[in-house]
Amino acid sequence: MTAEAAATATTNAQTIERFYAAFSRLDAPAMAACYASDAAFDDEVFSLRGRRHVGGMWRMLCDATRAKGADVWRLSWRDVRADGASGQAHWDAHYRFSATGRLVDNSVDARFGFTPEGLIATHRDTFAFWTWSRQALGAPGLLLGWTPMLRNKVRATAAANLATYLARQL
Repeated sequence: MTAEAAATATTNAQTIERFYAAFSRLDAPAMAACYASDAAFDDEVFSLRGRRHVGGMWRMLCDATRAKGADVWRLSWRDVRADGASGQAHWDAHYRFSATGRLVDNSVDARFGFTPEGLIATHRDTFAFWTWSRQALGAPGLLLGWTPMLRNKVRATAAANLATYLARQL
């Protein structure tokens, strides 16, 4: 590996570390600063394009956690790896789901793509939706969390909540 490639890999790993350190503090502006302006984010609930939407999602989630769950909030991350173009990490969050008040322990694998400047261009989080839905939603998640119907309902609700949140930010 050349010195330049090693430096780029280090920069990208530092971006991942900076992102999760900010997330652990519920510092959404610092999280958003890690993304490129045209970044893409996808997980089991959201599919977002552009820093405004991606950063807005993190602001909404951080605000909800501060308002209804700061007393139980915990985030840990590990296995941060990066090269010149991509990276990955694993993170675990313990939080109170604001819509139901139920406690959730979510285990997430993250994959990143980076710009040449070391900003996140693509971010894909993967987690077990049924496991999450059983914890966050209770009986409906247990009974229906494996179905596309519930997943689509959660995605639609999350998208509507984000649109409302972003509209209030203007």
